[in-house]
Amino acid sequence: MILLGIETSCDETAAAVVENGAVKSNVIYSQIAKHAPYGGVVPEIACRDHVRKLPGIINEALADAGVCFDDLDGLAVTYGPGLASSLLIGYSAARALSQRLNKPLMGMNHHEGHIYSVFLGDEPPVLGGAFPMLTLMVSGGDTRLVYMKQPGHYEVIGQTIDDAAGEALDKGATLLGLGYPGGPVIQKFAEGGNPNAIRFPRGLDNRGKGWPYSVDRELCFSFSGLKTSLLYHLQNHPDVMTDEEKKRDVVASYQEAVADALASRVERALRKYDCAAFACAGGVSLNKPLREKLAALSEKTGIPLRLASPRLCTDNAAMIAGAAAIKLQAGLPFVMPEDVSPNLRLENW
Repeated sequence: MILLGIETSCDETAAAVVENGAVKSNVIYSQIAKHAPYGGVVPEIACRDHVRKLPGIINEALADAGVCFDDLDGLAVTYGPGLASSLLIGYSAARALSQRLNKPLMGMNHHEGHIYSVFLGDEPPVLGGAFPMLTLMVSGGDTRLVYMKQPGHYEVIGQTIDDAAGEALDKGATLLGLGYPGGPVIQKFAEGGNPNAIRFPRGLDNRGKGWPYSVDRELCFSFSGLKTSLLYHLQNHPDVMTDEEKKRDVVASYQEAVADALASRVERALRKYDCAAFACAGGVSLNKPLREKLAALSEKTGIPLRLASPRLCTDNAAMIAGAAAIKLQAGLPFVMPEDVSPNLRLENW
């Protein structure tokens, strides 16, 4: 089965072709340069760029895979969560193609795509032996722990109560004058710095009174205090911004706090839940210190770690088409959504 995937949930314009779940092409146009002057994604700029770039991206994905529209058995498109204006561009294009080509369309959850990206590659995906599986989702504005007893069964066992890890990195990079996006620039600048120079907070380490959330406090994340701690440190130590060695230590320590907060919650979850494997998915999963900590945790526990290849970590359409192929192979039908859903949540199959 050959599927065309389309992804425009935020600031990447992407299209891909998969055959029986194997990735045949994956074309991504990133808008980072357009949003960098603003320190974050500007929805109006994002959707206008999607309109300009998507037709060419789709044609390129088909050409790279060596197929044409007539070869397709169906289409898959992200319809949430994400920026409403951006989602509408990809959704409208996919729905129009579906009707024009008389091919079925499946609406896909963006987060579901990230989860199954750890199974995707040049060969058809193999899910056997990986479940029950714990997944650390660190995608854009989302940070959560998802426990899956089997494919298509999702239980959110931990989540951020304020900023996501990616947002913490973006805001930290802005305070440090490093630019955008925060993750890559912080990792690069932190090289050679001492990650233990400053003990920044990991969030929720000190128990307060009451807990208003239904999820386990020990498995939840909080990064707003980390950002504030960095702000106060820079205010109290203004020389950091002019002393490169000190600044590298601050950046490395800040990055260490984010990575440690994520890895420590994963370790707690692995102690509480029976897991045959655990995974990390989303853009922040590219972070080198985080990957090293998770690899060490895998070695310590003996539980296999699954990571997506770098080309499938950031927003892309191969994960959307690949996840759709996995659902179809499980016997689920094509289901075309009536509209986009910016606040879409994971739902069990």
